[in-house]
Amino acid sequence: MRAVQRRTGHEAARGAALSYPPPAGGGRNGAVENDSPGAERFISRSLASVPASGIRKFFDLLSTIDDVISLGVGEPDYVTPEPIRRAALESIEKGETHYTSNYGLLELREALSEEIESLYGVSYDPATEIVVTSGSSEAFDIALRSLIDDGDEVLCPDPSYVAYEPAVIMAKGRFRPVPTTAEHEFRLLAGDVSERVTEQTKALLFGYPANPTGATMDRASLEAVAEVAAANDLAVISDELYARLTYEGEHTCFSSIEGMRDRTILIGGFSKTYAMTGWRIGWLAAPAALAEAAMKVHQYVMMSAPTAAQYAALAALQHGESFVQEMLAEYDRRRRLMVDGLHAVGLPAFRPRGAFYAFPDIRPTGLDSTTFSERLLAEERVAVVPGSAFGACGEGFVRACYASGYEQIERALERIGRFVQRNR
Repeated sequence: MRAVQRRTGHEAARGAALSYPPPAGGGRNGAVENDSPGAERFISRSLASVPASGIRKFFDLLSTIDDVISLGVGEPDYVTPEPIRRAALESIEKGETHYTSNYGLLELREALSEEIESLYGVSYDPATEIVVTSGSSEAFDIALRSLIDDGDEVLCPDPSYVAYEPAVIMAKGRFRPVPTTAEHEFRLLAGDVSERVTEQTKALLFGYPANPTGATMDRASLEAVAEVAAANDLAVISDELYARLTYEGEHTCFSSIEGMRDRTILIGGFSKTYAMTGWRIGWLAAPAALAEAAMKVHQYVMMSAPTAAQYAALAALQHGESFVQEMLAEYDRRRRLMVDGLHAVGLPAFRPRGAFYAFPDIRPTGLDSTTFSERLLAEERVAVVPGSAFGACGEGFVRACYASGYEQIERALERIGRFVQRNR
């Protein structure tokens, strides 16, 4: 099999720098734009209440510092496999440049239906129960907007992916965090969910394997959460983007749990599994009524996902399994290096069983997570993300992504070790 191609460190750093807008006050190329005085008054109150990303400033800095080793970007260092790229090019050459169905290419939906049933034993009608989206982020955004009325509460683990809370707020919902802890490897506990349900609670949103912690949930733990969802008649949005990146045990699809299919919107994508972050292609699967509601939002916002990206995604499902297994084995090797290395330098971290993140405890240094991250970047030129960016329960931890090359991780650990030694 042809080896999976990886990006160079320079390309990865450049991608990170270009992933974020220019600093506040700067327009294109950093120029100050001549906005009308008081233009802020036109911004909606709901958008103004959305918190700024706790990640952005670190990636603004990356482009200004030389020799940075980034463990911050949640992106594979691999290039999309060649057969997938070729399928997109061939679709363009054949003139497949028009809109697809709002639901997405039928061939892709059929392949997704077969994949979900093969892996998890859950059946979805490709004609009416699967929607192809522009990334999994659009999938959970339209899922929320199709479910939530003004003031409805959405429960979500803390810490969790940075986009969940803004998406809830922009859907006019109320974000209610459910604390998780390192002692329980940041798993969502059913009792903690139950304690936070109120009359206004409409939905539960979570993602396992988890960003930023790498935590996974076994079937018994998910079944306990499912009982809470059923008892309180909650809709569930299960973001399973990292499902194929599971290293120990088997991934449990939430909608495969008895009684959950009819109340669950299942979300997945291609970005992490097939190294397709730039293609912006994802999907959701749900009962027909919920899928149609989400599609209604999708059709007015996006019309359809990019056609060439859909053909690439189809090729990924048809021809990408060997690449997935190769990348998974390499991520596992890096995972062990990262966790063992963090322990060796005095930063305890539980062994993540999914995704490609470690979430080490930096409290032995006496620094809060933002100060730790800022000083590590300034003094040792290693970029990590402060845990507080992902919620209050992330304070005292940082996210370190092991999707970087093995040698880069080795060098980063040396630098982190020096930094920790100075701050113990």
